[in-house]
Amino acid sequence: MVAKHHSLVWRSLRRMGVSESDADDASQQVFLVAHRRLADIAPESERSFLLQTALRVAADLRRSRERRREEDDQDLRALADPTANPEELLEWGRARATLDRVLESMPPDLRVVFVLFEIEELTMAEISTVVAIPAGTVASRLRRAREVFRKTVSHVSAVRSARYEAGGKP
Repeated sequence: MVAKHHSLVWRSLRRMGVSESDADDASQQVFLVAHRRLADIAPESERSFLLQTALRVAADLRRSRERRREEDDQDLRALADPTANPEELLEWGRARATLDRVLESMPPDLRVVFVLFEIEELTMAEISTVVAIPAGTVASRLRRAREVFRKTVSHVSAVRSARYEAGGKP
């Protein structure tokens, strides 16, 4: 189960607001819960169970994040990669940071549906099961989430363009 679903769980946690420095621990927490509840998990519903658990773990971590102030060491890890081009690393880091900021600006109920559909490519039926809401609610939240995403990306792009035209950093 770990080998098959680890990357899905880790990506889902990251896109649900878990910092990169906490994602490994949060992934372990998800699989520890799965281990404790192994007898309750039907083989065909492993993915759904893991995503439901990841959503709860991410929510718990977001709540606790406000109580502690730690700096992410993402910039230091980027420096340690000798094979990557510095410009590529910078651009990928900016893109990831922008995506994270856009996702963080979304209400959690919209973000969950958006991430599971657009990034993790789950079907609406699967999302309905994972989040325990009707399929119609999934569809309406996805529509609203896409609107919020477009507006936020448009705003970020406009701000970057204005900064670039003013001679600042993009």
